[in-house]
Amino acid sequence: MRIDSTGRALQLLSLLQTHRFWPCAELATRLGVTERTVRRDLDRLRELGYPVDSISGRHGGYRLATGAHVPPLILDDEEAVAVAIGLRYGAEAAVSGIEETSLRALAKIEALLPHRLRRRVSALHSSVASLPRAVDDDVIHSESLSVFAAACRDHEHVRFDYRRRHSDISRRHVEPHQLVTAERRWYLVAWDGDRRDWRTFRLDRIQEPRPVGSHFTPRTIPGGDAAEFVASSIGHTARAHDATLVIHRPFAEIEGVLRWADHTLREEHAEHCVVGIRNEDLGRLAMTVAEIALDAPVSVIEPPELAGAIERLATRLTDRERLA
Repeated sequence: MRIDSTGRALQLLSLLQTHRFWPCAELATRLGVTERTVRRDLDRLRELGYPVDSISGRHGGYRLATGAHVPPLILDDEEAVAVAIGLRYGAEAAVSGIEETSLRALAKIEALLPHRLRRRVSALHSSVASLPRAVDDDVIHSESLSVFAAACRDHEHVRFDYRRRHSDISRRHVEPHQLVTAERRWYLVAWDGDRRDWRTFRLDRIQEPRPVGSHFTPRTIPGGDAAEFVASSIGHTARAHDATLVIHRPFAEIEGVLRWADHTLREEHAEHCVVGIRNEDLGRLAMTVAEIALDAPVSVIEPPELAGAIERLATRLTDRERLA
């Protein structure tokens, strides 16, 4: 299929916006034209005000330069759909204020999508439902994310107050190295200067982070992987909520359902089993019980507040079904 010069220029601009160096021969192959045509199209983009840099030599090529003016963003079909989906579910992230911003940006993107792409995005949105947040005390501020992202990039010390599980507050002075997300939580991997050791901090428990202005030389995170370090750290953290359940089915039949839960088999009988489960959040514990209940009847022995949380979750789900 032959593409006119305008369409080809838009494809070329889309490739250049990845900000990698493209050899002329590779651009020609992607666009299905000669290298001479590519160079002519590049000159046309420069005439339109796009700052295209060229580097000669074996590892050279062309790249869209970072300039003072932002050029129009050109996305192909798959990129446009990915952005729309990302914004939709970014609105549910545990970051204060991001919901409205993400939905505003999503409305602008969807308004620009052609009908065929808008239908793809709409089909996904209409077919997927999200559980409401069980708790609101683990929301973080976007300003905190910005402070720590910049500190990790610039290797700058940060001070903050940290609220631990039992609500006691401690003053921390750290070297931020990496931010890590795990499900809906955000963690900071940092070297704690006062304790002379590596620490993992939950961002929702950090208060008033302040860059100090001094800089540090980056260290090597234990194991070399921040995500693995966080997984190891939170895996050995004591859970705040313990529950005892009677599951009215033999343990062998529901063991697969429990594989993702922190659980302990306490009693095993022919028709039922007694299981202990743990989680640091009561709302997530309730959702774990709800997931088990999809496969077997469950009775909550303790704690009483878990039964209340399950009742509230069931009410919300019933209301959602009634409104659908």
